[in-house]
Amino acid sequence: MNFNLTSKLPHVGTTIFTKMTMLANEQQALNLSQGFPDFETDPKLIQLVSKAMEQGHNQYAPMIGAQTLRDTIAKKYCEVYDVAVDATAELTVTSGGTQAIFTAIATVVRPQDEVIIFEPAYDCYAPTIELFGGKVVPVRLLAPDFQIDWDYVATLINSKTRLIIINNPNNPTGKVLGREELIKLGDLLSGTNALLLSDEVYEHIVFDGASPQSVLEIPTLRERSFVIASFGKLLHTTGWKIGYCIAPPQLTQEFRKVHQFNVFSVNTPMQFAIAAYLEDISYVKGLSDFFERKRNLLKDGLRGSRFKILPCEGTYFLNIDYSAISQEKEFEFACSLTRQHKIATIPLSAFYKEATNQQVLRVCFAKKDETLLKAVEILNKV
Repeated sequence: MNFNLTSKLPHVGTTIFTKMTMLANEQQALNLSQGFPDFETDPKLIQLVSKAMEQGHNQYAPMIGAQTLRDTIAKKYCEVYDVAVDATAELTVTSGGTQAIFTAIATVVRPQDEVIIFEPAYDCYAPTIELFGGKVVPVRLLAPDFQIDWDYVATLINSKTRLIIINNPNNPTGKVLGREELIKLGDLLSGTNALLLSDEVYEHIVFDGASPQSVLEIPTLRERSFVIASFGKLLHTTGWKIGYCIAPPQLTQEFRKVHQFNVFSVNTPMQFAIAAYLEDISYVKGLSDFFERKRNLLKDGLRGSRFKILPCEGTYFLNIDYSAISQEKEFEFACSLTRQHKIATIPLSAFYKEATNQQVLRVCFAKKDETLLKAVEILNKV
């Protein structure tokens, strides 16, 4: 039957994550493609969810999020960043980071608005911008350092620029924007009407002695920013889909107008459990060391391989260059690797709007040590 339906996203198909995971399952391959842990979360956290259910926290939470969780989040920002966040006027609990990103874009982007994104970019940014009639203005960053030319970015900002999106630390590059670069961005946006969406879901996974960075620490950015974070990465619970958005009161008010008609409220017992679990802030502060050890296990194990290891300053993804092994394009090589060597990765080209090939693959190291050692064994034979 012909419904005369015109797709709002005609160029969007199945995501690369679904494709590679399906191929991994088909080939019974080690799956280092999708960004989720293969180890369990803390049993104490699971027990706290059960306790919250037993205590009767099973009905709708407030639309903006349970008070106890919002207070816990505000306390974290005070202790980690020395920043005061108003838990009532500036903070909204969401159904994961991606829903928060979608809602923020829906809140401010209108037809013909321009949105600057930095590629390689998380795959939800561009389709969501286009869904609401915006024009994606991509800034292509290239391996191995993925350095941003801020002078070039300045030439792209004009009266049509509604939003700039940054992801810090960045998935998939592992690059971390430091304070000086954030200050530079603040200087670029001063005197403009452009807003900022800062995707900070990997904020607590930074390496080599670096400290977490948030745009909330930069006054010129805070006044115009939606900050998105997620408990999925923080607590090894990607399936729980609980995140939040922090924004100035005026932006938060508009954000909630969209949020309330999207998901309205978020899983109640899990909000209470997370709030209780994070009463001890030391957990957050230990996350970088936990993942840095896993990064080093993978990185050191591949030193004798034919892969070139790219810098990884944060997140739980490592990029590997296979140019010394094959001249195949990234998607084809990733598929060959899955079929012939039984290990699944993600081609970096999937994070660019236009076709690109740098012969680089993204590997997730949020895995058990035995999984990473198996991956090292396989990749050293390629």
